[in-house]
Amino acid sequence: MKQQIHPQYFDNAQVICACGNRFTTGSTQEIIRVELCGKCHPFYTGEQRFVDSGSKIQKFQAKQEAAKAYVAKKKEAKKDTTGPQTLREMLEAIK
Repeated sequence: MKQQIHPQYFDNAQVICACGNRFTTGSTQEIIRVELCGKCHPFYTGEQRFVDSGSKIQKFQAKQEAAKAYVAKKKEAKKDTTGPQTLREMLEAIK
């Protein structure tokens, strides 16, 4: 095995959750900060909770509203047209 190419390994690395839970594990980082752990994860606790990092829910809702407005505008534009024009009608409109 080559010397001096492997990262330093910490046997007592601390994992710190956003809920305040701490536990020890082995890692190449001395302190690890996480958003969810076994004590606060909705799957393990049985409660429904949204973890919104970076306001992803609001961004998704804004995209949905924009899509609805686009579809409504497209349907309105479709109603305004009377149908496809013939070649004669297009050429008469140019004159």
